[in-house]
Amino acid sequence: MSRCRLGVNIDHVATIRNARGGDHPDPVRAATLAAEAGADGITAHLREDRRHITDRDIERLMAEIDLPLNLEMAATPEMLEIALRHRPHAACIVPERREERTTEGGLDAAGQFDQLTPVVAQLHDAGVRVSLFIEPTERQVEAAVRLGAPVVEFHTGRYAHAQGEERTAELRRIADAAALAAKNGIEPHAGHGLTFDNVVPIAAIPQIAELNIGHFLIGEAIFTGLEVSVRRMRELMDAAR
Repeated sequence: MSRCRLGVNIDHVATIRNARGGDHPDPVRAATLAAEAGADGITAHLREDRRHITDRDIERLMAEIDLPLNLEMAATPEMLEIALRHRPHAACIVPERREERTTEGGLDAAGQFDQLTPVVAQLHDAGVRVSLFIEPTERQVEAAVRLGAPVVEFHTGRYAHAQGEERTAELRRIADAAALAAKNGIEPHAGHGLTFDNVVPIAAIPQIAELNIGHFLIGEAIFTGLEVSVRRMRELMDAAR
């Protein structure tokens, strides 16, 4: 079974920096440490309100980090222009509402098909690998197929917050959606709410090629350091395979 890649989301290093202003802590330094600890990629979400990652952060990540950058973005003209200008390795299209604390659920790729079609096409034409952050359902996977997205990232929030039989059912839902995506030539990724305690069953799904994890790793880094936090997650993911 192939190795599952780990993408480390550094948004909340920027959240801490922005709470006080200035340059510390530096999310680009966090990306460097994550790379040294075994991360395979860096994820950063440039939100409309710039509540954490800023335009300057994206510029520096593109210039200073050797790992692939996965730019999370809403399907808006502003974010499309930024993505086309920087041309990161990947662009993950996510739903975004100004009042939410974090991304709450997956993108409705089926319901927003007409809006997403030109965005996906322009990113693809620019050589940016498009990912859609969706719920693990047949309807959303089928929409991703019709949109021509090479990657989907399944929202694992419901799994992460469920317990007992409900968690087992959510895990089965993700596994089934990953198998469907792979059958249709789409590379499945997953993320949201993953921790040391719940990551192994998700990492063990054979079709899932990458996990993107941020908030938990940054929170754990307060107590253990970022390198220790990332290495531990890397070890758990490797053990699952």
